[in-house]
Amino acid sequence: MSRVVLLVLCCAAIQACAIVPGQRMDVDELKDDPHVTFTPITHEFVMSAQREAAIPEDFGQTKPADYTIGPGDTLYVTVWNHPELTSPAGTQQQTVANGRPVGTDGTFYFPHVGVVHAEGMTIPQLREQLSKALTDYVKDPQVDVTVVQYASQRVTLEGAFRRTDPVVIGAVPYTLGQAIGTAGVDPALADLSGLTLTRDGKTYHIDASGTSGQPLPVIWLQPGDRIYLPFNDNHEVYVVGEVMRPAALSFRTAHISLTQAIGRAGGLSPVTSNADEVYVIRGSRNLSQTPTQVFHLAVRSPAAFGLADAFPVEAGDVVFVGAAGVAKWNRVLSQLLPLSGFIYNASRVDSPSN
Repeated sequence: MSRVVLLVLCCAAIQACAIVPGQRMDVDELKDDPHVTFTPITHEFVMSAQREAAIPEDFGQTKPADYTIGPGDTLYVTVWNHPELTSPAGTQQQTVANGRPVGTDGTFYFPHVGVVHAEGMTIPQLREQLSKALTDYVKDPQVDVTVVQYASQRVTLEGAFRRTDPVVIGAVPYTLGQAIGTAGVDPALADLSGLTLTRDGKTYHIDASGTSGQPLPVIWLQPGDRIYLPFNDNHEVYVVGEVMRPAALSFRTAHISLTQAIGRAGGLSPVTSNADEVYVIRGSRNLSQTPTQVFHLAVRSPAAFGLADAFPVEAGDVVFVGAAGVAKWNRVLSQLLPLSGFIYNASRVDSPSN
């Protein structure tokens, strides 16, 4: 009977070695899979990834031109020494009460001139036009034009801002940083790393979290720009396999480094992990067009964690650490030992001496 037990245990051992319990990564299969791109994490790869810019270097660097008048603006026209033209509602009234609103058709009315088409004109251009038109009624007219209410040129704010009122651009150019500061941001709710700016139908990604070590670039806003700040409710990375505390880790920045992800999971298991099998799996939103990416880091020495510290792990990534050979064998034994006890008990029942 002992020979039968030994034979059964050997067969079970062979089968268990063929299919090791737990998750594992077959690198050869990954390299042959057309739906997966396999990339080793090397010094050259990390350096090339760091050189990629989120937005063109010259994007938004050109300062906007002079303000142009548009529908909704309110103008205050001063004709010196002629209060009946400057303040028809009375000098005791507020400036806005004597203002000339620009209608939806881009025009406003002014005495002795009639309907004035102001849309698209700058302040100096409108001043010159009014001066010429008044020469038949006023000797040597001295005209000044001021915008007392700006309304035509706006930037839309959406998402996790404290205030999402449209930003009105006036005579003084407005930057993206000023718009963010005016709108206000709750760092606990907002994902500053996911900030986007849409202009002329094209969307640009701008990391405003400061994790890149660079200040927010000076980007002058233009009328019609749309700024979107996503909520920070899906920034998680999943660390599984042979780490001390497998978990879903949340973060508030654009990314965390691979070292941070492993460290927050308690580090590699000193007993069961295989430091040469550290993988980052990055899925695709459109698998039919973009393959899944698998990045591989072989931590053969502590210096390899320098690469891990420079490799960004993004939201939704899965960090997988493979098992060492001794861990795999221990799991095989854990399956064999209950089986051997079962066979031993069965042999005692079938024994004639019992």
